[in-house]
Amino acid sequence: MSKRRQERMSVEIMRVLSQIIQEEIKDPRIEFKNLSITRIDLSNDYSHARVNISILGDEVQREEAMKALQKAKGYIRSALAQQLKVRHAPELEFRLDRSIEHGIRISSLLEEIREEEEAKGSNE
Repeated sequence: MSKRRQERMSVEIMRVLSQIIQEEIKDPRIEFKNLSITRIDLSNDYSHARVNISILGDEVQREEAMKALQKAKGYIRSALAQQLKVRHAPELEFRLDRSIEHGIRISSLLEEIREEEEAKGSNE
């Protein structure tokens, strides 16, 4: 299979999964405004998809949202197959991705450093 086709399929799976989670999953543990699908790693034969998900919030919220996604995995997979119009949807594996949280932390640290530099500059 070509890498180009695999990338297009990953992007389409990401779009459809976002729509399914936002519109069809009614679990109160999943708040779509705090959830982002950051990346889809699709196997060469399209049988497995590793879904990297970033969830903003505390550790308890992340854990509850991941449990809810694991519980709804079968429904999400069947809805994915219907919307993609494929016979066999990939097996989904949800993984917590902390890259957005890490980026926010780095940004706040850089902001603190900038403020300290400005304070030193105005005192001199």
